[in-house]
Amino acid sequence: MSRLLFLLILLVPLAGFAETQPRTGLVLSGGAARGLAHIGVLKALEEQGVQIDAIAGTSMGAVIGGLYAAGYSVDELEKLALELDWQQVLSDDPPREDIPFRRKQDDRDFLVKRKLSFRDDGSLGLPLGVIQGQNLALLLERLLVHASDIRDFDRLPIPFRAVATDIANDKKVIFRSGHLPQAIRASMSIPAVFAPVEIDGRLLVDGGMVDNVPMDVARDMGVDRLIVVDIGTPLLPREQLLTVVDVLNQSITMMTRRNSEAQLTTLRPEDLLVQPMLAAFGSTDFGRAEQLIDAGYRAADALGGRLATMRSESGGNLSLSLARSAEPRTPLITAVRIENDSKVGDAVIRRHIRQQVGKRLDVQDLQKDMGTLYGLDYFEQVEYRIVHGKPGNTLVVTAREKRSGTDYLRLGINLSDDFRGDSAFNIGASFRKNGINELGAEWLTRLQLGDRQEFFSEFYQPLDAGSRWFVAPNLIAQAQNVEAILDNDPIAEYRLQRYGYGLSLGRQIANNGEIRFGVGQAWGEADVRVGDQQLPDFSFEEGYYQLRYSFDTVDDVDFPREGEDIGLTLRQYDPSLGSDRRYRQWEFRLDKAFSFGLDTLVFGGRYGRTPDDAEIVTSSFLLGGARQLSGFRQDALSGQNISLARMIYYRRMTPRSFLPLDFPLYLGASLERGRAWNNDNAFDSGYINAGSIFIGYETPLGPLNFSYGLNDEAERALYLNLGRSF
Repeated sequence: MSRLLFLLILLVPLAGFAETQPRTGLVLSGGAARGLAHIGVLKALEEQGVQIDAIAGTSMGAVIGGLYAAGYSVDELEKLALELDWQQVLSDDPPREDIPFRRKQDDRDFLVKRKLSFRDDGSLGLPLGVIQGQNLALLLERLLVHASDIRDFDRLPIPFRAVATDIANDKKVIFRSGHLPQAIRASMSIPAVFAPVEIDGRLLVDGGMVDNVPMDVARDMGVDRLIVVDIGTPLLPREQLLTVVDVLNQSITMMTRRNSEAQLTTLRPEDLLVQPMLAAFGSTDFGRAEQLIDAGYRAADALGGRLATMRSESGGNLSLSLARSAEPRTPLITAVRIENDSKVGDAVIRRHIRQQVGKRLDVQDLQKDMGTLYGLDYFEQVEYRIVHGKPGNTLVVTAREKRSGTDYLRLGINLSDDFRGDSAFNIGASFRKNGINELGAEWLTRLQLGDRQEFFSEFYQPLDAGSRWFVAPNLIAQAQNVEAILDNDPIAEYRLQRYGYGLSLGRQIANNGEIRFGVGQAWGEADVRVGDQQLPDFSFEEGYYQLRYSFDTVDDVDFPREGEDIGLTLRQYDPSLGSDRRYRQWEFRLDKAFSFGLDTLVFGGRYGRTPDDAEIVTSSFLLGGARQLSGFRQDALSGQNISLARMIYYRRMTPRSFLPLDFPLYLGASLERGRAWNNDNAFDSGYINAGSIFIGYETPLGPLNFSYGLNDEAERALYLNLGRSF
């Protein structure tokens, strides 16, 4: 108590002196990536000893200004700008390692990443923006967790205002209070790019639409003079307006320029205008953060003479100093509360939150948990905040069901052509109905037509809130071509048709894998379609026990840079389950990726084994095609046993884009060695060496690969693959 009184005594004269000092307001305009220049300006202001008494910001100006007002130092802001994965921040997809394993498997079934969503009434649901802002919202929550319960923005270390636009009536919305991360997020919701933020029944978009340089807002905060930082985006010349995206951006730029110019006409003699030289920078140049910060610093430093007249002679901002020197911004959590309006139960959400009551907030784990919850595909957005009260700090997790619906249709296409008359074409579709009950049951149905025909339907029922244990009955129907080979020569092509059902009991392994034990029955027939018509047609019945292990940590299915993909399947065909024969089969596959800068190496292969006597046609594995013993056409080799080892190298040839439309180009090559053989010694290919060179391009429909392959069996082929081929 005595220390507090002593401090107050010391502050009284300072406070009285401060009343004689002009109050300085800082205005930070919007400009997307160009807004990183604000950090350099703040650095120059601090070096000149200029004390900021109030901040008003729009869009990226609201981000930088809000963080600074909440207590972040310039060094912290600069570190964030340089080290953040901006491509991840400006997307909705969590890092693939955080996605539930079941959603990872969806990536391997079909090619088109974008899904059509349907509401419960069957109507098609469309999003309100290309980006929902999930990762951006989580970032702001993490950075501002220490201030998340400050409702009055005048109580921040520096009073702060954020500007947004009500898209329903074109009105300016000034945030003086509320949830700070949410207010900042609303201020930077670029129309059609980011989905609007709904607050108190209003749909809010980027404040730059009505007030990109909020000088009027800052003056209303009671300041005497302004430091205005204008980073407005210039108009593109006619020759650079090439796409619909360019036209949309140009339209937004025109709107922001008009209201910015109107505000700048209100500059007074005591005000200072800072306009960094940013003509060489675009609104998506987040990868040039260091140069942007430097440009802002140089622009402000060049005005050092004027800034010297604004230098504060007071004792500084005590609350700001305390905020910067405070202990880690991780409060002790005394309770967890779930706010949920989705079809799944609160227990499912709570099970995915690892935060323990009585422990300090683990921001890193919580971020991963948010990504996992969002990856379930039930929610439009998953957010958290800390509520401070008399009992302590409550972690509140808010999960909002997708307005566009939670049932998904996904389409796919796969094309392979060796330019020698052999081609394979498949189209497919899957429909997944989510949230059938509170435990999060799903019903997945998949259909594929073309060279390989398949119908698959599975009902996935979790047995606990965390989906750790599950039961999954399924139905399946397949049809494919399998070659019969004698003395290393193909003598016929069978059309193999199989119908069956099964039941699995499984256990999820975190987000990385699962293990299943199941039983199944199948029956079918094999007919000679091409070749020796003297060979017999036959029917068969199968009954089996199966153990399957799957593990997936790759960061990308098509062109992984790190991680591994492992699969092991063991089957025991047994007459007690209706099988014609008793025999065993197992298959192992592995791919492991390593990256060095832009270069990636993938080591892996397959090994399939049938150690017992069995019908060759029904028990054969398929091999051949691009990077599957290159030089052969797709599935040209079949055998009861196969082996494949390979090394794939590729290099990304295009820079990363910070927009959702990122379609990189790769150049690569592969080396392969493999073999196919039957148990009766009637066919054995021997070990075959193969290799290929390829150009890969990620398209909205999936990876497009052009390959040239050859092997030491004098087989050569050109491949066109639209679809997954690794």
